[in-house]
Amino acid sequence: MLQRIAIICSAAVLAACGPVSEHAQVEQDGLVYCSEGNPEGFNPQLGTSGTTVDATSAQIYDRLLDYDDKRQQFVPALASGWQALDDGTRYRFNLRKGVSFHNTDWFEPSRPFNADDVVFSFNRWLSPQHSYHHVNGGRYPFFRSSGLIRLIHSIERIDEYTVDITLNQPDSSFLANLATDFAVILSEEYAQQLLSSHQPEQIDRLPIGTGPFQFELFRKDFIIRYQRHEGYWREKPEIKRLVYVITPNANKRMLKLLTGECDVIPYPLVNELSKLDQNAEIEVGSSVSPNVSFWAFNTQRPPFDNVLVRRALAHAVNRPAIVQTIYDGNARLATGMLPETSWAYSDAEQTYPYNPGKARKLLAEAGYPNGFSMTIWAMPVQRAYNPNAHRMAELMQADLARIGVDATIVSYEWNTFRQRLVDGQHDSVLIGWVADNADPDNFFRPVLSCAAARSGNNRAMWCNPEFDKLLVAAISESDVDQRKHLYQFIEDMVKQQAPLVPIANSLRYQAHRSDIEGVELPPYGGINFRYARRVNDDSL
Repeated sequence: MLQRIAIICSAAVLAACGPVSEHAQVEQDGLVYCSEGNPEGFNPQLGTSGTTVDATSAQIYDRLLDYDDKRQQFVPALASGWQALDDGTRYRFNLRKGVSFHNTDWFEPSRPFNADDVVFSFNRWLSPQHSYHHVNGGRYPFFRSSGLIRLIHSIERIDEYTVDITLNQPDSSFLANLATDFAVILSEEYAQQLLSSHQPEQIDRLPIGTGPFQFELFRKDFIIRYQRHEGYWREKPEIKRLVYVITPNANKRMLKLLTGECDVIPYPLVNELSKLDQNAEIEVGSSVSPNVSFWAFNTQRPPFDNVLVRRALAHAVNRPAIVQTIYDGNARLATGMLPETSWAYSDAEQTYPYNPGKARKLLAEAGYPNGFSMTIWAMPVQRAYNPNAHRMAELMQADLARIGVDATIVSYEWNTFRQRLVDGQHDSVLIGWVADNADPDNFFRPVLSCAAARSGNNRAMWCNPEFDKLLVAAISESDVDQRKHLYQFIEDMVKQQAPLVPIANSLRYQAHRSDIEGVELPPYGGINFRYARRVNDDSL
């Protein structure tokens, strides 16, 4: 029997969290998800955190189009159809009619979704002159690092249900980027209401979307609560209440799953998977997730601005041993930035083999025969690409000591950690990337381009104009074979310049109670609870 969970919300809930009742109870019609951390906010346009995406994108919002990974094609969402015009430099989107926004205690829409919402949502991140561009920071790292801000020339309302997006040049990754979890559609009417009441910052704190669930409450380090959107334009979710219980500790998440306090958890401990498989009340799901974990060097700081030092450090760490220890056989050693799930992947070795002697020689050549001191920043949360960054840092610390490099491990609360990375306070960091779409460009532009360095999403702070030219050539090329050839040049340049060291491509896991079905674990993007349902209710 699944234990019911009563979650008591204190009267000290922040005013920004919106209206709450004193008690929220998740029973037979609800689901409890124990998440690994707090979201940065409730608008995925403003960041690239997977924790934020999991809490917002597929739950609160919709986008113009989705990507069907089974059919490997784009499918209509808020856009009922689209066509490429003017040799691929203009796209016309026909919009779906009769789509309702959330109706909450703080916003009551007077009209359905239309072209004004699309124009508002895009121009917010496109135009520095837009009234909302600088609200809540205005960094928009995905749109900057992916090149969308420079690619899109304009967005125009043709009529109430038609918009045109004009590009500065053809781009093979354009539609793929529109199908990511960041390209969500907000309510223009809600935005205007907030401007009138001088509260524009609330748009990202008390969110309004068209998605399957609507926001109710957030209390940092404790709870996020949603309820079903009764007017959802697609088939309504079966669950009426969705609760995220913030549980950073992986062992506590596992215990809560086993005791029934959680219905679903992300990132179960990889060394406990076999035990979970033997538990009849628990099911473990996995997917081949296009991801890569890596060790990035802050190339704006000496001695990491020296390519010889970066190559030395790449040779110094025993990546095969690290992968075996950390992933317990549930990952493969990365051969480059692209995982083998990518159509542009090559099995050619494009990383540095473990060779401490070579590492010491390179350090001496770079002017550091006696080594130096540095920091390794380790994520405080689990992600699909790295289940235990702190333990990985300890293994690397030991490897580095063998070549005379004294490494100190640094960590902070997740959102503080990410902000300090953006500010460039790190020497090096263990982090990674999960693909937002199937285009190989997604593993390079958002992670290593000059635009990504300016936006703060490039953890190596590395900007190489020649590398950017290769990226532009690859996205401008329509021939698949030629594109694949270009991506091998790109991989080789990453190896030669070594702004980061690819470590592993991991399977993605989540675990849930056996009476829960339909919890999506898509290869691209965050978790989706739209199809979740509880079975065998008579046993509760």
